[in-house]
Amino acid sequence: MAKITAVSPLAPAKFPALPVIEGVKFATVAAGVKYQGRTDVMLATLTPGTVVAGAFTRSATRSAPVLDCQTKMGQTSSDGAAILVNSGNSNAFTGKGGVASVEVITAAVAKVCDIPQTRVFTSSTGVIGEPLPHNRITAVLETLAADTQADGIDAAAKAIMTTDTFPKGAAATVTVDGKTVSIAGIAKGSGMIAPDMATMLVYIFTDAKIEQATLQKLVSKSNEATFNCITVDSDTSTSDSLIVAATGASGVAVDTDEGFAEALHGVMMDLAHQVVRDGEGATKFVEITVTGAASDSDAKTHAMSIANSPLIKTAIAGEDPNWGRVVMAVGKSGAAADRDLLSIRFGDVEVAKNGWRSESYSEEHAAAHMKGENIVIGVDIGIGNGAATVWTCDLTHGYIAINADYRS
Repeated sequence: MAKITAVSPLAPAKFPALPVIEGVKFATVAAGVKYQGRTDVMLATLTPGTVVAGAFTRSATRSAPVLDCQTKMGQTSSDGAAILVNSGNSNAFTGKGGVASVEVITAAVAKVCDIPQTRVFTSSTGVIGEPLPHNRITAVLETLAADTQADGIDAAAKAIMTTDTFPKGAAATVTVDGKTVSIAGIAKGSGMIAPDMATMLVYIFTDAKIEQATLQKLVSKSNEATFNCITVDSDTSTSDSLIVAATGASGVAVDTDEGFAEALHGVMMDLAHQVVRDGEGATKFVEITVTGAASDSDAKTHAMSIANSPLIKTAIAGEDPNWGRVVMAVGKSGAAADRDLLSIRFGDVEVAKNGWRSESYSEEHAAAHMKGENIVIGVDIGIGNGAATVWTCDLTHGYIAINADYRS
């Protein structure tokens, strides 16, 4: 697997200070699933009564861990719970062997944590098609369970990384009825990013008290506007998983609190943007907003067509304001458009208006915008009120270098 030696130029200055979430403990270990000399297994244990919600890839070739988690979502229980994650091997396209590995791992976690097997949620990320050496994971479970710490989320963020160049974390606090509710989340993701549910691997924890159905509704709604609105390379993973756990330890009910919903959305958006900023080989963070479409759905279709175009992404990498490629991407998207009503902006520079190059267009000013790290492309379709915003990155030689020898 390609060795990542340089941190993305778009990375945050440092890993954020994440609050300790009462009712959650973490432990990590180097099990040697694939990587050597680094942690690659993470265990999170959750207090009895924890509510769990999630979203998962809709890929037709989704992994055994994803399928197992999907069968367990929506259940309520007063028992404790656990999340076990390994990196280096995705346990995807592994047939009956993959299912057997999940069964062995979840049974072992249930035993060491003294919880029902139905309350064990697992994720695997890494190479597809290789049998998971689950014995290396089960061999370290006793150690993991004995080493869990309330302040171990930073280490957990590192243990779940694959081609990531930096660990990803985000947090928020919100006051409800005079009491503080905390949220902390971690994520991994860098390549094979075009979510069709959530994204990559994401784990968010809160001490809020909330009904499972309500939490699931909040997660699903925010997911559509955050993780489902990012793309690095148009490729949807077989392993994408988003799990949100609410321990209820604060005793503060948030089922109808808008502030909590906004805070959870903010954490999800922050993590989603960090994934894009760590896109394999990325040097530019790109925001694409489409307005004036026939519907919000059509607007997102247009925006994703622009965001996923190799021609546009390479032009951005070369700092070339080639707006003709945007016209191309809108035209091929399949959503409704009228050539003669189309308008385009790069940052504050109007490059096209109502189907023609803008009279005020300046190649110099457009090129200047392209030299920045944060690129904004605005497109107005001119036929309706539909709108959407998505985020992506440029496509550079670095992406090829990382993926050409990913398994080596």
